Amino acid sequence: MAEKQFSSILNGAVLGEPVKMDKNSRRGNWGNQIEFILTSVGYAVGLGNVWRFPYLCYRNGGGAFMFPYFIMLVFCGIPLFFLELSFGQFASQGCLGVWRISPMFKGVGYGMMVVSTYIGIYYNVVICIAFYYFFSSMTNLLPWTYCNNPWNTASCNGVVTPKGINSTLANATRSLVTGAAQAAVEVVNKTKRTSPSEEYWKHYVLNISDDIGNFGDVRLPILGCLAVSWVVVFLCLIRGVKSSGKVVYFTATFPYVVLTILFIRGITLEGAVTGIKYYLTPQWHKILDAKVWGDAASQIFYSLGCAWGGLITMASYNKFHNNCYRDSIIISITNCATSVYAGFVIFSILGFMAHHLNVDVSEVADHGPGLAFVAYPEALTLLPISPLWSLLFFFMLILLGLGTQFCLLETLVTAIVDEIGTDWIMKNKTVVTGGVAVVGFLLGVPLTTQAGIYWLLLMDNYAASFSLVIISCIMCICIMYVYGHKKYFKDVEMMLGFPPPIFFRVCWRFVSPIIISFILIFTVIQYKPITYNDYVYPGWSLAIGFAMALSSVICIPIYALYKIAKSEGNTFLERLKKSCRPDIKWGPALSEDRIGRYAAPGSEADVEVRPLKEELKEKEEEKRDEISLSIQGSNGSTAHNTTPSA
Repeated sequence: MAEKQFSSILNGAVLGEPVKMDKNSRRGNWGNQIEFILTSVGYAVGLGNVWRFPYLCYRNGGGAFMFPYFIMLVFCGIPLFFLELSFGQFASQGCLGVWRISPMFKGVGYGMMVVSTYIGIYYNVVICIAFYYFFSSMTNLLPWTYCNNPWNTASCNGVVTPKGINSTLANATRSLVTGAAQAAVEVVNKTKRTSPSEEYWKHYVLNISDDIGNFGDVRLPILGCLAVSWVVVFLCLIRGVKSSGKVVYFTATFPYVVLTILFIRGITLEGAVTGIKYYLTPQWHKILDAKVWGDAASQIFYSLGCAWGGLITMASYNKFHNNCYRDSIIISITNCATSVYAGFVIFSILGFMAHHLNVDVSEVADHGPGLAFVAYPEALTLLPISPLWSLLFFFMLILLGLGTQFCLLETLVTAIVDEIGTDWIMKNKTVVTGGVAVVGFLLGVPLTTQAGIYWLLLMDNYAASFSLVIISCIMCICIMYVYGHKKYFKDVEMMLGFPPPIFFRVCWRFVSPIIISFILIFTVIQYKPITYNDYVYPGWSLAIGFAMALSSVICIPIYALYKIAKSEGNTFLERLKKSCRPDIKWGPALSEDRIGRYAAPGSEADVEVRPLKEELKEKEEEKRDEISLSIQGSNGSTAHNTTPSA
């Protein structure tokens, strides 16, 4: 008896109450809806919210950028988010299984898996570097504070005067930084100043090589941190959504605590107001610039994690009648609000740094790794008790990264488990998770070499760029035009109890695909070969970048041709039509949810045999449903096919 009570406590049940059982006992469900929302928030809110959005905002007109940003959120971000959540939740399948809706397009799911693999490899390397900085901050003095270290060069010039330095040298250093003396200005013009944080990043942490092809040695401290980050991700996902759903209570919420602490500290610093003004001051003339709208659309699209497969996967563990319409609005708005909030935190500190150096904010503003591991760490050295603020900042980066990494790994694991679908692999999902984690670690080892940063940026710029846009566009076309918008609207109504609002119906069919096409055109027109500081990538490396981008897209036509060739039919057109029709297994996963046109059993494996009375009762309810749907005509159609292949 005591053992049973202890077991019920471990399972989260209250003594004296029945233990909660998953509705989908084979795949499992989220423990509760809060776990799903927090996981999705952690997935959408990532490092890009901190190190990319604030930079885009000030570069594209400050407060004026908010206007196109929120326009794109309403007409593209939220509709696509709702589409992917409803897609995964309706079928209770991962990014491969959902393509029973139109088997010829299963290559889209494989493309999502390829993209998630690329992102998962380099994203964990970024997390491991944050781990490294976090461990390095556990000291009385941050190691990138002064220029008196073995890795520093003659051009190093710090913003903090070392203790014990003589007054003459201190005055000379100060004049060099502030530009007060004309002689010092000439020196600055001739010799570019490098900060201690920049040299710590380049010469000590990375020990960066001179070329992307020169791998050099593996940086053992970075490799060790990479192992730590993969172990952390594996342990958090050891029981799938059952364990990750508990972890996100901390990983998805604590970054907001850290952001708030840093914000309160930041706005109390001298010069903070100048930084925030620089961040928000509207430049309305830039509204007419197509590049601003392109940046806004791209940031919304990439920030929300559309077309990665993660949203479909997370939603597949929801209960069938969960209100994913409400969830999509909550999560999307939370993601964008976090971006704006992070901008205040970042620019309050950068404003303080610019004031201290007597330079313009634009000279200290940066984005990407340059902000996270160079500019911001340098600003932290100016604060009292700088190791404390450094620990908080890098701990926040770790949690933001882990929230996204959980979903990337779960996407791959769920796709593999759902595709194989045997009882053994369902019971031994932990083995698959461990296997994927080990492979991810091994593939990330080259990124820990001296040329690793070059490869990391190459993957970041090419592996998940225009390929995501193409995948998302094809997904919209398949669901709305190949499967049929009327049928999909009816599916959503059956799941939620109400049809999707007309605004979303219009966006799914017309507005969102047009905006996605605009993003693709903008990406192509604005394309510039990647560079890293003064280093220009050679042509062969750019070819590898394009090959990575195309490797996910090429899955779509290759699988489509394979499916057409394997389909029955005498002519190409017959095989094409057959391969586009929904699979007999398409629809709700559980028999009790398969009503209306899904009520007829598709296969013995998927649909349970029920008593005759219950079956007759369901048929009567089905007929009433069909009559009411025909009269209401909520989707513009009165015809209602009851065959499972409709």
